[in-house]
Amino acid sequence: MKTEADPLGSACRDYLAGEKNAEIIVESNLVEDDVIPVEYLFRSFNQMPELEKMALTLSTGRILDVGAGAGTHALHLQQSNKQVYANEISAAACEVMRQRDVKNILQQDFYTLPEDIKYDTILMLMNGIGIAQETANLKKFFAKVKALLAPNGCLLVDSSDLRYLFEEDDGSLLINLNEDYYGEIHYRMKYKDIQGNSFKWLFIDDALLKYYAAQNGFMMEKIADGHHYDYLCKLTVK
Repeated sequence: MKTEADPLGSACRDYLAGEKNAEIIVESNLVEDDVIPVEYLFRSFNQMPELEKMALTLSTGRILDVGAGAGTHALHLQQSNKQVYANEISAAACEVMRQRDVKNILQQDFYTLPEDIKYDTILMLMNGIGIAQETANLKKFFAKVKALLAPNGCLLVDSSDLRYLFEEDDGSLLINLNEDYYGEIHYRMKYKDIQGNSFKWLFIDDALLKYYAAQNGFMMEKIADGHHYDYLCKLTVK
């Protein structure tokens, strides 16, 4: 990813350089523009949501932190004397992690990671399963996860059910079943004059994730529900 098309990595780099009020604008095809304060990407363990704390606590063995960003989760695991590898495609974000002393950084696309190295825990937080982009890609996604997992390893992932965005006052859902799954969202990020490319990101409800997991040889265990339609789950190979 080129720096000029990397708003997230560029914003993290500026924040680390002292621009503490940096913000990322997130555009989507579903809701109004959202704003991410970059300081949120540098939060401490005590500032994290409970689901993230649970996932980090449950992570054991050789850990792969997918979509590591500024290294928030990887740093906590590293400081907890756990063996963690931070996977991130953004060169600028990887530069930030190096400056923050993250030790093991894998700068590449998740789907190109070498499969001769196996992981006991694959960690995908902040709706990390979004990397699948759409339900049609879940077969490819699960195949890659399976190829990277050590025997008895697990995937820890959180996501959200976006049905609340389509609920009517009477509790019914205004969803067109002839269209794509309602959790397949189109995003674009902007930071200052840096505009990223449009990309698709998947939010998936727990029942549908359990179905696709079973179709692709995984068992899913829900660990906990969050405060707003979000959840954390553990997936293991059958």
